[in-house]
Amino acid sequence: MRVQDERESGDRPKAVFMWLWIVFFLQGMTPGFWMPALTNILIARGLEGWVAVAFVVPPLAAMFSPLIGGAMADQRIAANRLYAWSSLLGAVVLFAAFAALDAAWNPWWFVGLLGVYSLFSAPAWGFLTTMTLTNLPNGERCFPLVRMGATLGWMAAGWATSYVLHADTSPLAGYASAGVRLLGGGLAFMLPHTPPLGQGSTWQSRIGLDAFTLLKQRDHCVFFVVTALFSIPLTAFYMYAPELLKVLGDRHSTATMTIAQVTEVVGMLLVGTVMLRFRIKTVLLWALGLSVVRFGMSAYAGASGSIHWHIAGIVLHGVCYTFYFITAQVFLDRRVEPGLRGQAQGLLILVSSGLGPLVGALLCGWLRNHLVTADGQGWMVFWAILAAMIAGCCGLLAVFYQGTAGRNARV
Repeated sequence: MRVQDERESGDRPKAVFMWLWIVFFLQGMTPGFWMPALTNILIARGLEGWVAVAFVVPPLAAMFSPLIGGAMADQRIAANRLYAWSSLLGAVVLFAAFAALDAAWNPWWFVGLLGVYSLFSAPAWGFLTTMTLTNLPNGERCFPLVRMGATLGWMAAGWATSYVLHADTSPLAGYASAGVRLLGGGLAFMLPHTPPLGQGSTWQSRIGLDAFTLLKQRDHCVFFVVTALFSIPLTAFYMYAPELLKVLGDRHSTATMTIAQVTEVVGMLLVGTVMLRFRIKTVLLWALGLSVVRFGMSAYAGASGSIHWHIAGIVLHGVCYTFYFITAQVFLDRRVEPGLRGQAQGLLILVSSGLGPLVGALLCGWLRNHLVTADGQGWMVFWAILAAMIAGCCGLLAVFYQGTAGRNARV
């Protein structure tokens, strides 16, 4: 009996890892189908003026639901159940959004339904992160490997969009995304039970506002401010990197964008070891510094007309993204008490997928419209301004983040 119990105990983490990896893979596929293609889909339907609006609405929705979802996972409902039901409902709404676009309804139908979908989907990454770091041993090593599933899913979706569905400019990419989201929601019922660990006694606690108490600590405040500011220029990667590829002659921009996910995989394999050897501050500074170089490459591509420099920047983007945001999620798991971890991850999503991209969509859209001309000039200045903004983030983190001493010296 003891041998059997030990065998089951040893097998369980493997099964948990497998199911989490599969669901992460499908979670990554969902935006991988439509997000890199969205700009070109709208342009192909004569809706280029709606690009900025379409990229504003999802982060606007992400300003609200991640904190509420995190609070529910911390205090009331198991994270795995929340993820499953929100995915199923989100799949239905996402299908309806692209059906409205396909039927040439008023664009506000698409934008509105995309916003409702975002309300359901915004907390998803936080739920998955909480489940992974709660149920797997050695979270710092295991989490990047599980999270790699999402990266590979994004890559698979990008290649399928371009070379299987031929949907770089078609709402079919959205239909495929909805189908995958529906499958992911169904399989999520196989994920491990992750019960709430905290209790909420006030209405502020129940809607996730306790997460803002983290900002009273200097390092947490600096971290969240820098993350929000970094997410502003980062929005341009999803909005306008595919457009620049098309301007420079790439006919399969959605597939080309998946190169960033290839290097994300490399980053996932390295980041766990790197976090164990270096301070969190050091890893975050490396990510920001490399991001300055990455945006500089796109700026040079705009000046020279060489697509190779822009592709090189896309290659570097994957490593930068992984080293910053995977490190950020582990940072919060280290520094925050268990009963607040879901809300902390929700606050991270709020600033990185809500506040930052919301400002980024408006600012980057304004910059693109005022700097880039009809004949493709102005891209150099556009990307150079964004690189300078990231350099400012690097300076803020270097000067104001202090870290802790003793047992947690690496944070």
